[in-house]
Amino acid sequence: MTSTWWKPLALLVCLAGPAAAQQVKLPPGAIRWSANRPLTVADFKGRPRANQGHAALTSANINTGATCRNNIFAGTAQASFDPATSWVREPATMTPALLRHEQLHFDIAEVYARRLRQQLGAMHTACDQLGSTFDRISQKAYADWQQAEDTYDRDTNHGLLHERQAQWEAQVRQQLLDLAAFAEKDA
Repeated sequence: MTSTWWKPLALLVCLAGPAAAQQVKLPPGAIRWSANRPLTVADFKGRPRANQGHAALTSANINTGATCRNNIFAGTAQASFDPATSWVREPATMTPALLRHEQLHFDIAEVYARRLRQQLGAMHTACDQLGSTFDRISQKAYADWQQAEDTYDRDTNHGLLHERQAQWEAQVRQQLLDLAAFAEKDA
């Protein structure tokens, strides 16, 4: 069985008002990443198209938000899963290994959301001097995330190479621990 990764990227930016940027409004039905809430087979509600040959597809996003308060920039990023565009070809036969592979796609999105939160938290930029800095940092994070997702599927042959899959699981688990200071407080 094979699986594939996420699409699309989401960028929600609102540079205005005094509201805090700490909570991003997710698209309707999206599941916010949480260490306490792993994906289940039932979360995959989409349907594959006839030309999609993989066993499953995880549609994860990194949603970003930004505000200005007293001319000081504040930004955040949040990983989410879109059940409507995520699918499993044969839900009744989804193996635990395939579900772990798909979960790791979501976990990788969280790693890159944490890295982006780390970078955004260090910006301390006046809004009137922000220029394209937020966009540049966000787009770099998205590009790095996409490259990691592509490498993950290639290295694991979409989860079929069990030893490589286990290595990726350990690596991503360690990255989440290393970036724990940038986890959302209630995630």
